[in-house]
Formats: sequence, structure tokens, C-alpha cells
Amino acid sequence: MEPSIAVVGDRSERVAAHLALPRALSLAAQSLGVAPPQERWLSSTQAAECSDNELEAFSGFWLVPGSPYASMAGALRAIRFAREQQRPFLGTCGGFQHALIEYARHALGVVGAEHAESNPDARQPLVERLSCSLAGVRAPVKLVEGSRLSRAYGGATLSTESYNCNYGLSPGWRDLFSGTPLRFNAFDEEGGVRGLELEDHPFFIGTLFQPELAALSDEVHPVVVAFVRAVRASRG
Repeated sequence: MEPSIAVVGDRSERVAAHLALPRALSLAAQSLGVAPPQERWLSSTQAAECSDNELEAFSGFWLVPGSPYASMAGALRAIRFAREQQRPFLGTCGGFQHALIEYARHALGVVGAEHAESNPDARQPLVERLSCSLAGVRAPVKLVEGSRLSRAYGGATLSTESYNCNYGLSPGWRDLFSGTPLRFNAFDEEGGVRGLELEDHPFFIGTLFQPELAALSDEVHPVVVAFVRAVRASRG
């Protein structure tokens, strides 16, 4: 049986990342010389309602851009299942942001970790509006040497990536993750966090940038390749 991926998000024809994602997976599989993984879209509401047995059927999880999600609880549930059950996970843009919140709430016990977009009344949101929008921006990203993310790029420590977002990790919460298995693996030129990974997990990566957008130019992106490889290995 071919591995399957739960693509978690509220699909919209207006979101470029949603249109690019199937092509991104196909290009990654072609580069590996394997069949593309089966993909099944789960809305955030569906993810909230899925039983553990239903989620168990998936080899990997990709939480896609498009927040605020109709069900933040569904987005967090998918992340938590992938994290605790050691299933390959990729979170891009909103997926990265919610991976931070899920870990803060359920691994670190910070139940008040909030997202300013979902809860604009939060006094100190963990994820807040960026001082400068990254909507439609391409910019350099510094990759941490030796990180899983850097290894996906063949050991490179610098890349140029596409964004389409307005929210990111609040600098005031950065120290919360210090000394935990959640490590930051990518930064912008000013030191802002742009990626994360879990070192006690087979494959758990989040990026504020959107690697799937490379597929709109028929380009293979190394992060998607690494994710597809991990998904296949998880069912190997």
C-alpha cells in the first residue's frame, strides 16, 4: 500500500499554496523515483472530529497555509497526533505558527499560548503580527548548520525562500523553547525565527516560508523531498 498524507487545512482556490501542493508532492516523488504519496485533504473541522483510528491511517501530516483555520482545535489535534505518534509532520506558514502553539500548550504546559490572528484580545500572544509583512516576499534564510533542515538542502546554510504571511513567533516568547527538544533551525537576516524542528522526532519540521510555492515554477523543493522521503520511510 502506498503511503498517504493528510493535508490539513481549509482548502481554497484562492490560496496559491493549496493549488501548488499536489504538484509539489508529485515533483518531489519524481525526483526520488517513486510514486507520489496519496493525499487526502482534511479540513480543520474534519481533523477536530477524526478519531485516533482515523488519523492512524495516515503516514504523514502536512498542515498547510490558510489561517485562521475554521477550527484551531482541529489544526492543533493533527499536530499533536503527528508529534506524539512519531508521524512525519510538515507545517508551512500557518502550520509553523500552530506547531509552536501546540508544543507550548501540550508539551510545555503553557495553556495560555495564543495566536493574535485567532485571539486578537490576547495580551501577550505567542504568535503575533510581524512588524513587516512577508506577503508575497522572497528573502534570504539562514539555515542552522547540522540541523535536519540544513541536511535537507544538502548541508547548505543559506537559501532564498518565498513567503506569504503576516504572523510569526513573538520575540518575547523565544526563550520558552530554550533547552527543549524543539529547536529553531532557520532565521532571517535580522535573526527572526523562520523554522523549527523536533530533535526527538523522526521528522517534524515547520517553516514560516512556503516551500510548496516552488512548484508553481515546476521547481523541486528540498524540504518537500525530505518530507516525502520521511513519509515513505515511516511505512517502510
